[in-house]
Amino acid sequence: MHQQKRQPELVEGDLPVFVFPTELIFYADDQSTHKQVLMLYIPYEFALKFKVSCTTPNKYVVADTAGAVKPQCCVDAVIRHRDVRSCHYGVTDKFRLQVSEQSQRKALGRKEVVATLLLSAKEQQKEEEEKRRKEHLTESLCFEQSFQPENRTVSSGPTLLTVFLGVVCTAALMLPTLGDVESLVPLYLHLSVNQKLVAAYILGLITMAILRT
Repeated sequence: MHQQKRQPELVEGDLPVFVFPTELIFYADDQSTHKQVLMLYIPYEFALKFKVSCTTPNKYVVADTAGAVKPQCCVDAVIRHRDVRSCHYGVTDKFRLQVSEQSQRKALGRKEVVATLLLSAKEQQKEEEEKRRKEHLTESLCFEQSFQPENRTVSSGPTLLTVFLGVVCTAALMLPTLGDVESLVPLYLHLSVNQKLVAAYILGLITMAILRT
């Protein structure tokens, strides 16, 4: 005989609750946003009942404040903002979705969703752009200040190493080339054409670095 699958022991308040979206934003100048939907998803293999509550119930109308959800199903809670006034702009309210077993009243899990009324979506975008612009300006100033001492050191003039390399490369170019028989310079100081090309290239880089400073 097959044993009947038993429902796991559920602890009060420990059951994860999945609600989408996690934030509601209403815009006073856009009536299409005055009505929004919260979706409660139950991924478990047992049915649950739910309850929706709000910190300011006089400002909202919830179509279904309570009901049941079948296993691995979802249910929508339609929320309408009915008190769109300037005194509520920027005020944050909270919705709480609570789930429990069908035969018991204890809450197995809960999830809070923040709701905010704003004046306009365009105003919100302007504020966000202004905030990003200020953050970018602050980061740029901090970046410039952090590198300012280094820039001063570099711009103070060529270093001794740069001058030394320049002198060495100049001397290398003045030495005779391999195959120059008439030169009085010892043979071990004769450089090949490739060696002189490298010296000329390095001297060019040093010259450019000195001119930039």
